[in-house]
Amino acid sequence: MPLNIIRNDITRVSADAIVNTANPMVAVGAGVDQSIYEAAGFEQLLAERAKIGPMEPGQAAVTPAFGLDAKYIIHTVGPAWRGGDYRERETVASCYRRSLQLAAELDCASIAFPLISTGTYGFPKDEALRIAVSEISSFLLDHEMMVYMVVYSREAFVVSGRIFSDIKSYIEDRDVRERPRDIRRTAFADRSVAEYSLYNAPEMLPKASGPSPKKGGGRKLFGRLKEERERKRKEELEIDADFESAVTDVYLAPTASFDWDLEQYLEQHGESFQQMLFRHIDRRGLTDPQVYKKANIDRKLFSKIRSNENYMPSKKTVLALAIALELNMDETLDLLRRAGLALSPASDFDLIVGYCINHKVYNIFEINTYLFEYDQPLLGA
Repeated sequence: MPLNIIRNDITRVSADAIVNTANPMVAVGAGVDQSIYEAAGFEQLLAERAKIGPMEPGQAAVTPAFGLDAKYIIHTVGPAWRGGDYRERETVASCYRRSLQLAAELDCASIAFPLISTGTYGFPKDEALRIAVSEISSFLLDHEMMVYMVVYSREAFVVSGRIFSDIKSYIEDRDVRERPRDIRRTAFADRSVAEYSLYNAPEMLPKASGPSPKKGGGRKLFGRLKEERERKRKEELEIDADFESAVTDVYLAPTASFDWDLEQYLEQHGESFQQMLFRHIDRRGLTDPQVYKKANIDRKLFSKIRSNENYMPSKKTVLALAIALELNMDETLDLLRRAGLALSPASDFDLIVGYCINHKVYNIFEINTYLFEYDQPLLGA
């Protein structure tokens, strides 16, 4: 996976290059800077840093990594936050861009970043995260490198914005997720029909607790269980308007008008996952590198998919490819079915990705920040 977000101490990450948020002067700062000096070897690292001399905000320079599990430490100077009117955003972007360029010049296969300037320099964490994702994703479209965004704690990672707020509200609305086991809804457009199957989690019945029931207690318990089953069965048959609206908002994208006639549709009905995937790629005029880089999967996995017509990828890989190809929900569900997979309304992972597809959020790195916030698997390999 070219970009991975992890929770860890950056001094314990194994990568070719570790990025340090450096003091602009030849001195040891607080936070990440101090931790890196202590882990690498204080005196020897400070001696190498002295050879570089003073640095301007936005610059990047390299030293050996000494005691770290890395080859290099890339030192970059972030800006102190002064309200955003002093080119702080452009400076942070320069920190990421120049560090990545330097890592590429050093032939690094991997690099680990902290969230630059978000500690003692006070840069807003949500803005810093957006800048980091933007710069890293742009770089990865033209380069092969494993990039880690290293977050020390949950408090150090902040996702905000309208889309995240909408996702958060939906995920936290637990009542909406009490759904029938099997719902089939057919949506009609001018020339197309789409069928959707949503599966709920296994129903949970109350369990008996306490001492064994007295005589007759077993019949009473059985009666209560029977009543509970009947109640749940009735609920499965009564879908209220609020639920219908919620499912429609999250899972049902506007249905597409198919360009092919019935004969063409029947020919494609038996398509394998591989056949359907590469038909979508060809129709969009994309190259293989463009697809696997936008999907955040590595070249080896994509080659395996292309060379093996019977290969069945994981759900997160299929959804990553759907995001890369900017498929609508109709097309995404069909691609999943070809791999024997489906979306579940009982899964936070599925809800978040489904929401993003329906709202045309196709930046996979942005989607992964939402998934990371909810401790979900990230899209890609």
